[in-house]
Amino acid sequence: LNFRRAVFSADSKYIFCVSGDFVKVYSTVTEECVHILHGHRNLVTGIQLNPNNHLQLYSSSLDGTIKLWDYIDGILIKTFTVGCKLHALFTVAQAEDSVFAIVNKEKPDIFQLVSVKLPKSSSQEVEAKELSFVLDYINQSPKCIAFGNEGVYVAAVREFYLSVYFFKKKTTSRFTLSSSRNKKHAKNNFTCVACHPTEDCIASGHMDGKIRLWRNFYDDKKYTYTCLHWHHDMVMDLAFSVTGTSLLSGGRESVLVEWRDATEKNKEFLPRLGATIEHISVSPAGDLFCTSHSDNKIIIIHRNLEASAVIQGLVKDRSIFTGLMIDPRTKALVLNGKPGHLQFYSLQSDKQLYNLDIIQQEYINDYGLIQIELTKAAFGCFGNWLATVEQRQEKETELELQMKLWMYNKKTQGFILNTKINMPHEDCITALCFCNAEKSEQPTLVTASKDGYFKVWILTDDSDIYKKAVGWTCDFVGSYHKYQATNCCFSEDGSLLAVSFEEIVTIWDSITWELKCTFCQRAGKIRHLCFGRLTCSKYLLGATENGILCCWNLLSCALEWNAKLNVRVMEPDPNSENIAAISQSSVGSDLFVFKPSEPRPLYIQKGISREEVQWGVFVPRDVPESFTSEAYQWLNRSQFYFLTKSQSLLTFSTKSPEEKLTPTSKQLLAEESLPTTPFYFILGKHRQLQDEKLNETLENELVQLPLTENIPAVSELLHTPAHVLPSAAFLCSMFVNSLLLSKETKSAKEIPEDVDMEEEKESEDSDEENDFIEKVQDTNNTGLGEDIIHQLSKSEEKELRKFRKIDYSWIAAL
Repeated sequence: LNFRRAVFSADSKYIFCVSGDFVKVYSTVTEECVHILHGHRNLVTGIQLNPNNHLQLYSSSLDGTIKLWDYIDGILIKTFTVGCKLHALFTVAQAEDSVFAIVNKEKPDIFQLVSVKLPKSSSQEVEAKELSFVLDYINQSPKCIAFGNEGVYVAAVREFYLSVYFFKKKTTSRFTLSSSRNKKHAKNNFTCVACHPTEDCIASGHMDGKIRLWRNFYDDKKYTYTCLHWHHDMVMDLAFSVTGTSLLSGGRESVLVEWRDATEKNKEFLPRLGATIEHISVSPAGDLFCTSHSDNKIIIIHRNLEASAVIQGLVKDRSIFTGLMIDPRTKALVLNGKPGHLQFYSLQSDKQLYNLDIIQQEYINDYGLIQIELTKAAFGCFGNWLATVEQRQEKETELELQMKLWMYNKKTQGFILNTKINMPHEDCITALCFCNAEKSEQPTLVTASKDGYFKVWILTDDSDIYKKAVGWTCDFVGSYHKYQATNCCFSEDGSLLAVSFEEIVTIWDSITWELKCTFCQRAGKIRHLCFGRLTCSKYLLGATENGILCCWNLLSCALEWNAKLNVRVMEPDPNSENIAAISQSSVGSDLFVFKPSEPRPLYIQKGISREEVQWGVFVPRDVPESFTSEAYQWLNRSQFYFLTKSQSLLTFSTKSPEEKLTPTSKQLLAEESLPTTPFYFILGKHRQLQDEKLNETLENELVQLPLTENIPAVSELLHTPAHVLPSAAFLCSMFVNSLLLSKETKSAKEIPEDVDMEEEKESEDSDEENDFIEKVQDTNNTGLGEDIIHQLSKSEEKELRKFRKIDYSWIAAL
């Protein structure tokens, strides 16, 4: 979400952000994703509102196209094919039929700013080949380009140079800062630029944390600049407010600074935003700001510098040590989050659930400081226990190692620290796993380490006279010829434990902890180790660093088969016999799905990623699918996710994004999730109880009208944008017809004739008969109570009963 600056809609109701090949539309109030605009075939590099129509959005991509969207409906309006890679996009209100883009010349590191003329055409796909050169030798980043004073000039920065191009004069002014290597000018590099919206003023950010305000830059000799300095590190981004009365800046301090009237003394701060500020955006209405952060987060901020909403994507950490795990309780994806935390990420809703603070220490953002790293984590006992390992190593002989066991608390609905073990091993822990067998009586954890040992930890009673408690203690220590222990895993039934010691695999009895057998192929160190599942539970698989995949039969204690495959990721499906293996080649990463009983793969997918795949995991489905195609059968019970080196999370799907979720249903979802008002809490429950009682008493007397949400005409009327609706005359007739009751509804139910005769007789004999009131249920479901129909006299009731007895069946024959 933080690849480019986010863009606000004109009314500040929506915020748009680039997300890979897509553009995501979020609500600034509910933080819900309203639409996903998909149509580009490569990375989206820029988004801008259409200056001539504030309900439309432009987007550019490396696929060489500029697309125009209707973001309210999530509809692609037009595609302009430029033909070259577009690295950024800019729009200016004064340039009605053209946009500006950054393209690269023949050399890959030289970029140009060009004007792209967008021809007017009724067709949906248009070629836009007319490019006009504006500036040369510019930076690829859009933060280094800014248009100022309502499009009179454009400013570009690169290294130590500032270039200003004036559109009317068609001249360029260039300014250079000192680039000498002494301490005073060592970090004069430009990092970003912003222009005042109405005045001739340019703000530039620099590597040393200074902000320079340039004026009188029409003359190369008479120009002046003033300095503002608060940031101790490089300025990451700058933005002027809509009126230009204040300047916003941000950097690695995670603090948003507002410079009022662009003066040193008059500044305000919004601190502790959690991560480096990479981008700053201002809404066209001027009431909202937003900051994009290095941890893949967008914070929406009010004009008074109060954070109002947080849109959190999958947190990008410096490196993922824990791998990908699935929380058995929430079915959330769990992996390294912000420093010292585990993030729980919902794959269904594509949003973060919460962060679990493991290290529980304040994080200091300093590149020279060696941090405590969260290196290992594992869930056990169906989500009741969580084991984590954290380490810090400044020198080879100075290792700080700590293992923590966390217990799930049902009352707090979270994990509570139960046991802390300092230095569980003398060297780094390479693997840890729980025994997750269903018949397991005692929770068991195994850790393997480079110190040549694996240790078995069990849960014991730790109660005293003050309270009942449980804790973890070491039950067994095993080794094999002092080789380094590299991997460990339990069999499906928990009866066997496999531990790899460099090139040798050892099998241990989990009850007596006796060594049962060893496997040694001398094919290199074991990189991955896992048992087969279900009908293939008698097999053990191991992948070596030398690119050999081995399968051993535990009944015959012999090698079943081996294959030459450079496996980087190997994951068993918990709900089937399938195992997914991802291999790395010079071209990219390939996927192989197979069963241990058969060396022939069930499914092969070449080139799943152009970069290295580091982790993978199977996520069990709540409801199994029934795919008959061989390409999808392995996805029937679980879905496979994998994480690349750039920390992009990908998955295999059998449906296109259009089939998964239509824009209309997504819009309805956002509307339903709007916050309830205080009036609802005061009157809502009381009104609901009243309606329930009313429904019970009047069930037989009510004429049931169809609910408005079930009427297509009403849904079309309410959820279709006004600018694409047909004429009111057409809608009126359709709307009225939809409200008419058909003969098959409850109004067609007639009261038996003998009952009518008795009622008529009673009404004639009695002069003091109570008035009959017919009540009709309120059909628009607004909670305003029931409507009372006009009171009928005795004579009117008699006339109605006569009409009811008349036979109108002859009308059906017409």
